[in-house]
Amino acid sequence: MIASQNKFYISPEDYLEGERVSPIKHEYRRGHVYAMVGAKKPHVIIASNLVRLLGNHLINTPCLVLSSDMKVRLEAANCYYYPDVSVTCDERDTNSTEDFILYPSLVIEVLSASTAAFDRGDKFADYQTLSTLREYVLVSQTEMRVECFRLNESGMWVSQTYATGDEVYFAGVDFRCPIASIYQKVPGIV
Repeated sequence: MIASQNKFYISPEDYLEGERVSPIKHEYRRGHVYAMVGAKKPHVIIASNLVRLLGNHLINTPCLVLSSDMKVRLEAANCYYYPDVSVTCDERDTNSTEDFILYPSLVIEVLSASTAAFDRGDKFADYQTLSTLREYVLVSQTEMRVECFRLNESGMWVSQTYATGDEVYFAGVDFRCPIASIYQKVPGIV
């Protein structure tokens, strides 16, 4: 996420107005705007695979599978993030023409060396303010490793890690696939 940070407070409205005309994407966190850096090839392939696999799985449902071009608004945390993949089945999102969604049930981030600590820490904490979020998934781009944080019935986030040879399961959208499908065509991943 972090490439550069402004030192002045920007309102969410000013951020959205600027973002609509900006040639590059920026994330917004509590009044500060962060330019996003470009993704490497493995990152793009993994995210594309996930959008395709989830999209095919959910094709005959009201759910939308969205790529990294769609922002998620976290009102309680005062943030706008561009997750690599998000899924919303909420009609307030599916019927909206806004350039962001508010009610995702699944958010997936493909980790990079520069964002991994933030994705695991503060960003995950921010995402936990969403009442609709049921699963937060972190995907390694250097090895077959998928970490799924799932909200259980007790309101606790429980972690499940998948590795080479495993079948990945996202309960909120009843999706299963071999982990190898997520990493299909990624160079250097066996």
